[in-house]
Amino acid sequence: MQATVQWVGGVAFEATSESGHKVLMDGAPAYGGENRGARPMELILLGLGGCAAFDIVTILKKARQDVTDVRCELKAERADEIPAVFTKIHLHFIVTGRGVKDKQVEKAIHLSADKYCSASRMLTKGDVEITHDFEVVEAV
Repeated sequence: MQATVQWVGGVAFEATSESGHKVLMDGAPAYGGENRGARPMELILLGLGGCAAFDIVTILKKARQDVTDVRCELKAERADEIPAVFTKIHLHFIVTGRGVKDKQVEKAIHLSADKYCSASRMLTKGDVEITHDFEVVEAV
């Protein structure tokens, strides 16, 4: 995997992924940023949520669960000192569907966290405490 990060002025950078997608990153105004893009640490958090949600959808579909929506809400805490690494992250999954079984959602979350989600595995090896919970909503 490869990527390029190009400085575009101030403390803003344009990142280009190997697949050609672009993301604008910018620092907080307190650090000279103009709020033109997400902060790099926000992108790490978003990546974790995307990786985990992808796994949940894929695993539940393979388990023949009638999933119509998956939402992952994340809350993170960072260290007070520099580097201000993540210390705790909580993922809350809201799974909507018809007749979706709690047990299947719980199993999918554990498989994602313990086996499939590269982002989760990388962060936990860096001593980040990651917790999960979920709710199942019956589709109307």
